[in-house]
Amino acid sequence: MYLIINIVQKCKEKALGSYVGSDIRAMRRSRRMTLQNLADAIGRSPGWLSLIERGQAQPAINDLRQIAALFDVNISFFFRSSGQDDQERGLVVRRQDRSPLGTPEGGLVEELLSPTLSGSFEMIQSTFAPRARSEAIKPLHPTEHGGVLLSGELALIIDGVRFSLAPGDSFQFQNKDYAWENPGDVPAIAIWIVAPPIY
Repeated sequence: MYLIINIVQKCKEKALGSYVGSDIRAMRRSRRMTLQNLADAIGRSPGWLSLIERGQAQPAINDLRQIAALFDVNISFFFRSSGQDDQERGLVVRRQDRSPLGTPEGGLVEELLSPTLSGSFEMIQSTFAPRARSEAIKPLHPTEHGGVLLSGELALIIDGVRFSLAPGDSFQFQNKDYAWENPGDVPAIAIWIVAPPIY
């Protein structure tokens, strides 16, 4: 019986490891980092990192902490699918398993809606605090953005032109500098899509 439980546990760890590895690879590539760049940043070898990204080894918690800090995500991001049914993992994200990104202090809290980062786009729920605004955001590499405002008010400033959005309004733009502002007294909530994934 112990042997069967151990085999099942090892299979689950391998499955989790492959998703963690693919997330690390997607975030590394979105930042145009090589294996060597990331390995140097966390004090590991490129060979070790390659095994992690391919799901053939498991990173230690301290390694994940360093990687999470480097990519500005919470370490819980890497465990968002660990409690999921095997059939759902990589396909469905339950509300309670969403990964928070960002902090309230910055005026923007996001939740990753995409089950993985290995696809061609990512879906995010963005909550903009009342009266919060961003500085100009310059894409680090070619990206396409789109989305729809679900509630509240949101202004998007795209290439210097201001657009005021109301609930139900949608947007799409590519390779442009942008900024956002919530001019209202209540949070603004939007579904935001980015291609390729940046988290």
